Amino acid sequence: MRGDLDVVADSLGETIQEHVALAGIEIIQARIAHLAYAPEIASAMLRRQQAAAVVAARTQIVEGAVGMVRLAVEQIERDGIVRLGDSDRVRLVSNLMTVLVSDSETHPVISVDKGAS
Repeated sequence: MRGDLDVVADSLGETIQEHVALAGIEIIQARIAHLAYAPEIASAMLRRQQAAAVVAARTQIVEGAVGMVRLAVEQIERDGIVRLGDSDRVRLVSNLMTVLVSDSETHPVISVDKGAS
């Protein structure tokens, strides 16, 4: 409706003209001065817009975090900082993604292997 106000205004003018023609009144022009959704519709549309914005933001955050994790793992392995087995790599990726994507403050989890000497 907002995108085609001229068509709506013409239709409004014709409708008003039909109702006032018997009184001899001629409608030359009709325009909508203010267009608003009913409160319950406006509220639902606002929630929908907010949800779409949250999804878009979270998508961008996840994409950035995946890139950062990929770079971190590649650099750790390339520089020989530590040798990562598959389970170590999974744990590192999981911890990094948790820290980078979380909405709240996170704390790293450090695993201590009792079998190491």
